[in-house]
Amino acid sequence: MDIAKEIKESFKSGSYLTKIIYVNLAIFVIVNIIDVIFYLLNASVSNSFSITWWLSVPADVHQLIFRPWTLITYMFLHHEFLHILFNLLWFFWFGRIFLEFIDQKKLLSVYLLGGISGGLLYILAFNIFPVFKPFIENSVALGASASVIAVVTAISFYVPDYTVMLLFIGRIKLKYIALATILLDVISIASSNAGGHIAHIGGAIFGFIFISNYKKGKVITKGFESFLDSLFTIFKPRPKVKVSYKKSSSDFEYNASKVKNQAEIDQILEKISKSGYDSLSKDEKDKLFKMSK
Repeated sequence: MDIAKEIKESFKSGSYLTKIIYVNLAIFVIVNIIDVIFYLLNASVSNSFSITWWLSVPADVHQLIFRPWTLITYMFLHHEFLHILFNLLWFFWFGRIFLEFIDQKKLLSVYLLGGISGGLLYILAFNIFPVFKPFIENSVALGASASVIAVVTAISFYVPDYTVMLLFIGRIKLKYIALATILLDVISIASSNAGGHIAHIGGAIFGFIFISNYKKGKVITKGFESFLDSLFTIFKPRPKVKVSYKKSSSDFEYNASKVKNQAEIDQILEKISKSGYDSLSKDEKDKLFKMSK
């Protein structure tokens, strides 16, 4: 219970970098637990009941029409442990550098819009190029890679000479990491994971466009950030406000109170006329002061 509480507090107080990592991990665990349950029950799962089918983005536009949310959900979906491990490690490393120079709202926007851009380029490529036509009906994309590459590209071209230490390589500047990653994706399109590499390129393109404008003082994600703020406000729990009700007095009660107060004032004024102001008691002076205001 303490661990669950700590995770909840960490998620609640953490940056968007932390929140995105937690969401990816949570979906990974849930999806794999469901798969284990079906495996143990020896149950075959059709697409209609497959959580992967409902969350991964299809290349087929006709399928996408009935599952438009997959352009968002696919970038949080992973099946294999190494897939999510490398994606989240890259996102954590480069996300921290991103937050050193740019705020977390833009990190979230680049992650989401980079993922959407990667998904759209993947769909576009599979519907344009003849080589993908035999596979389009059964092809889906999943994983945070396009979103992560968008963040990697954005920060690498913002601070290109920022140096990091890589295992077996040593110190290397971010610009070389970004260029090598993009080049590797381009030459890997002819591999078995063509859709994934195309999605990576889509994310990289968005990251480059975002940071090119940002360096000129233009924030192309501004409208999207405002939309997210409005969306989060809807789901944000509102503080409980204690409301007390005071019974309003009737006209009769009000008039009676007014007459009583006036009578008391008349008595005080009469006392002043006879004996002077100094003859009043403290309560009488307070009463006169309140009524005069």
